[in-house]
Amino acid sequence: MSNPSWLSVFPDQIRSLLLQLPSALFSGLEEIRIREGRPLEVNAAGRHYYLTPEGGLTGDPAAAYKPGKQDGNRLLDLITNHSLYTMEEELRKGFITIAGGHRIGLAGRTVLSGGRVEHLRDISGFNVRIAREVPGIGDRILPQLLDFKHRTVYHTLILSPPQQGKTTLIRDLARGISSGAWGHPEAKWPGLKVGIIDERSEIAGSKRGVPSFDVGPRTDIMDGCPKAEGIMMMLRSMSPDVIIVDEIGRPEDADALAEALHAGVKVIATAHGSDVNELSLRPALSRLADPPFFEMYAVLRRSEGGIAYRLWDGKRRGIDHSGLGAKGRERYG
Repeated sequence: MSNPSWLSVFPDQIRSLLLQLPSALFSGLEEIRIREGRPLEVNAAGRHYYLTPEGGLTGDPAAAYKPGKQDGNRLLDLITNHSLYTMEEELRKGFITIAGGHRIGLAGRTVLSGGRVEHLRDISGFNVRIAREVPGIGDRILPQLLDFKHRTVYHTLILSPPQQGKTTLIRDLARGISSGAWGHPEAKWPGLKVGIIDERSEIAGSKRGVPSFDVGPRTDIMDGCPKAEGIMMMLRSMSPDVIIVDEIGRPEDADALAEALHAGVKVIATAHGSDVNELSLRPALSRLADPPFFEMYAVLRRSEGGIAYRLWDGKRRGIDHSGLGAKGRERYG
């Protein structure tokens, strides 16, 4: 089996150590953290490990391989395709997304201009987040988001802390909604037009405008565009039935979602959070909660058994608590 494309962005020494990982761990990698002068760390299934210079695993940071400045410089050179100056906007945001939707978070010294971050320099920390398709992970939750009266889906907000599967889930929901794979015997309508606002290029993993992941046959992607602006552009240009957007949280995001509501377009969005009651504590999201914009809420929680979800209706009354199905647990838990 060929090596995954994301492996090519690592310097030779780190790539060699990663290839020595047990196959089950390697195939389930979620994060690879490289910090100059500190232990090389990998994360999978909610657990973290350090890699030794011999390619073994250890829980002792003192025994781990410690990447040097040359490793960091080489990694930065590879992920920017040998052209750092063309990535100024990405450096300002603190991450670079590479082909396949894999996002690389960056940490270093910020350079300010007018009190705002202009870009990063002296980058010494990298967090490589591996994006994966998990076909079918949305199959169990999608039937519960269906609006049979209007032959569509409900406005839905998916909440969870980071690294709980939000992006993986909405990617698969896009596929199901676009293809009409509703998973319910009474849902007889065809697939809907879906518009994905993919600010970080993680949902569809587009390369030169073409998605790397299966997001469905009737799906259009606004790639690398700020969410609020992308929502308005999608509304004006592509007449979607459903808009899917990841990690909302700014006032302008709320304004754009309200505009979608007035245009008769359904929205499936995600946000960081662990409970629907937290919405009132976040100014931008509270504007969408009172009066309620969303008709359904789903809160994801990860455990050793996989990913579970709890559903609430628009009045934030709990209506279901379940898992994402055996396939989802097997592939993602």
